Amino acid sequence: MARRFELLARIRRMDPYADASEIYRLSSAYEFPWDFARALELALYRTYAVPSIGRLLAETAEFTDRPQKRYDDTALLLDAVVEHGFDSEQGRTAIRRINRMHRSYDITNDDMRYVLCTFVVIPARWIDTYGWRRMSRHERVASAVHYRTLGRHMGIKDIPGSYEEFEACLDAYEEAHFARDEGGRRVSDATLDLMASWYPRPLAPLLRAGTLALLDEPLLRAFGYAPPGSATRAAVRRAVRLRGRVVRLLPPRRAPHHARQNREIKGYPNGYRLADLGTRPVPGVRGCPVRHIGSSAAE
Repeated sequence: MARRFELLARIRRMDPYADASEIYRLSSAYEFPWDFARALELALYRTYAVPSIGRLLAETAEFTDRPQKRYDDTALLLDAVVEHGFDSEQGRTAIRRINRMHRSYDITNDDMRYVLCTFVVIPARWIDTYGWRRMSRHERVASAVHYRTLGRHMGIKDIPGSYEEFEACLDAYEEAHFARDEGGRRVSDATLDLMASWYPRPLAPLLRAGTLALLDEPLLRAFGYAPPGSATRAAVRRAVRLRGRVVRLLPPRRAPHHARQNREIKGYPNGYRLADLGTRPVPGVRGCPVRHIGSSAAE
């Protein structure tokens, strides 16, 4: 069992500020790759419950008409920065594509900052609930620093300074802005359909019910979904926790697992170029083209 905690011991010997992105890479690619994949799916999914975000995504039709491509591109662009680093050619290309996509639409700084908060807070909460161990303080700090750096590259203003500030910002924004919107509901339904499509068709109703059982009450209310029964919710959450207990008994991972290796990434069987990923402007959709994010953003 001692070997299972070797990497955690290594992480605790590192500087969570100076080595933030390396700690985040070790945590996401070695310690919790499955958990990070699920948690980041949930992080992005939560953002649809903010009407200004869900409505824009519905207007672009990216998540309703091309959900697999949108899912793949988002995961691959974000993880390219994690795998290769901010200063690498791949990292710079990924950030450039992310910035060009966002600059094409009228997205407020508050919404951008909220999305950034989900990337920090939701994985930590998921891992603390379902992971094979809780997230360490070093990992929590490193995650906040990593995404502060990403936020600066994206030109986001007033970024929270610590994990606790990210958490407070997320909770306050959701309390103030979660609301029912038909656009957000359409994007949510398309995302649930996408997730079900990864498995045999007869399992679709079961998978949808299982996914809803993992959502909290404010999110269910915002989308207008009927809450799952208490027995269903308990069974699903118990099953995910059991997976964590089983993983705890396994030997530590010796090779990294990045998003491009996820079985859910299905749109590029013959490979891809980072510069080709992502959306292109959709004329007529809410301020396309619009603002330029600050001069500090990667070009």
